[in-house]
Amino acid sequence: MKEKYNINRRDFINGFALSLAAGGGLAPIEIIANDNKRYPPELMGMRGSNPGSFEVAHALAWGGAKFDRPKLQTDSDYDLIVVGGGISGLSAAYFFRQRYGNDAKILILDNHDDFGGHARRNEFNVNGNDLICYGGSQSIDTPSSYSVASSQLLKDINIHTERFYEYYDQTFFSRNGLERGIYFSDGHYGQDVVAKNILRNSMPNEDEDIQSIINSYPIQDESKRALASLLSDKRDHLIGIESQSKKIEFLRNTSYTDFLKNHLKMPEEVVGLYRDGIKGLWGVGWDALSTMEAYNYDMPGTYYFDFVLPDDDPSRGHITASEKSNDREEPYIFHFPDGNASIPRALVRELIPGSMPGNTMEDLVSARVNYGELDSKHSKVKIRLDSTVVNVEHTPDEKNVDVRYVKNGKVHRVRGNHVVMACYNNMLPYICPEIPKKQVQSLSYATKIPLVYISIAVRNWNAFHELGFHSFHIPQSKLMHSFGMDFPVSMGGYNFTTQPNQPTVLHGTFVPSDPDKGLKQKQQAINGRRKLYEMSFQNFEDLILEQLDGALFKGGFNVSRDIAGITVNRWPHGYAWEYNDFSDPVQYNPYNGPHIEGRKQIGRISIANSDSSSYAYVDGAIDAADRAVNEQLKV
Repeated sequence: MKEKYNINRRDFINGFALSLAAGGGLAPIEIIANDNKRYPPELMGMRGSNPGSFEVAHALAWGGAKFDRPKLQTDSDYDLIVVGGGISGLSAAYFFRQRYGNDAKILILDNHDDFGGHARRNEFNVNGNDLICYGGSQSIDTPSSYSVASSQLLKDINIHTERFYEYYDQTFFSRNGLERGIYFSDGHYGQDVVAKNILRNSMPNEDEDIQSIINSYPIQDESKRALASLLSDKRDHLIGIESQSKKIEFLRNTSYTDFLKNHLKMPEEVVGLYRDGIKGLWGVGWDALSTMEAYNYDMPGTYYFDFVLPDDDPSRGHITASEKSNDREEPYIFHFPDGNASIPRALVRELIPGSMPGNTMEDLVSARVNYGELDSKHSKVKIRLDSTVVNVEHTPDEKNVDVRYVKNGKVHRVRGNHVVMACYNNMLPYICPEIPKKQVQSLSYATKIPLVYISIAVRNWNAFHELGFHSFHIPQSKLMHSFGMDFPVSMGGYNFTTQPNQPTVLHGTFVPSDPDKGLKQKQQAINGRRKLYEMSFQNFEDLILEQLDGALFKGGFNVSRDIAGITVNRWPHGYAWEYNDFSDPVQYNPYNGPHIEGRKQIGRISIANSDSSSYAYVDGAIDAADRAVNEQLKV
């Protein structure tokens, strides 16, 4: 029997293992004192939308707070003011300077204590080893499909995606005998069990005994038989539905959960194995996604559907999330050690040359940002962090735009000739009183999808090697629905681990939702966000330790000994809304839907961000910036 983990609150301060402090000769009070010298990527504990980044916005949106207009302008005029320092906002600043001229004065305001938006970098140091990982936006997905503007921007900032074929070790896991696993928790299944994950096996290897793997799962015998039947099922379950149009209607109006439960008569236990496997992509489980989407994603029971989408079907001409994932011609390897955080870092380096050394995508990996240079009076481009914008409004003559923001509890006012709003769409009506009512209604159609990315520094990965798995799907989980070893990328002098006894970083994903109540995606996101706000770092830490302990203890993992640090990247407003044919009209897609009305230009104010593209990918953010800047240059 495993030993109960015995980490307590005295073992960690803000996610930092005190054993590390002891090794470095620091007392706990000195750790806290050193926070004054903080470097945002190194901060642990609760990150993402960090405490201090959302209180002013919530006071405005939830409490109707008023922020008086300072009589005097508190800063000089700018050619462009950008609200939001994520990929879209920084791209807007880059495009504007490129097209307006290098003398452009630009101010970028962001409410967080770090730039990059969801493209966030996490760093750890374990036993003298620097570890880098990502706390948000993950990878450059299918760069061959990028627009001319997005592709050229990456090249302009010296990001050349073809080099990842060298930097990403595509055989690392197979070479080390590591497969995808599934973890059944004691809390839900009565015992902690890890086994090979065969839930998606449509074509098992000849030498693989699927039944013996299923028999190792701690589920009822009836469920084992049903799962084996599902994985070997070669029937077309649309037989009996007369017309093509009726088949398509059925697929779009039936959730995959209902299809498994009510049409294939799968036991609840089997349905539960699958429900959360899609959350990391869509932000919601199969209870709120259609069987059409399950078919697009090649889910069991849908392999042999026989139907044809007509040429005039509204869904033609755009790519769903599953199609992007499943049908890509390029491998999913375009990943920096810090994920897409390297994109805003490269943009900042171009915009503010004194902020970071180097000029290549390789030296970007280990480059350290001089945060003191971001808002330097000597730079034409300034990034002002910890600054929450509360009002954006044209001057009476409509020749400029006044922007009010709160920093350190004080209201400031600046003026710009142009403004690009690259923040969350749902905040725009509270910030911009000039937005027409019809546009406000369109902006309110969607919501952000809450998301948590958890970075866990460990002193070794011996347990993964011993168990033979690199990652785990966790059905019916209390927190993380998946976790595993990071992407095997080595570049710019930074090397991914090569031996099981070396430190590395684990990545966990948690998407709070409200499943199995018949709720559509939007309401689940709203309810999930509410749950997220109610969780403390200690709540996260306790559940993380419980899950790691349960999954890895048979491999020799000891949470008290082997965990070096935890960073919880909490994003209550995470993924941009993407239209879902189970929740939204089928004719809605990135090229048609309420977001088109919602992003309309308001004079000298244009709207960027991935929300305005209804596309939660890097190129969605960059393309929105390109459009917004082009709008303003025509004013």
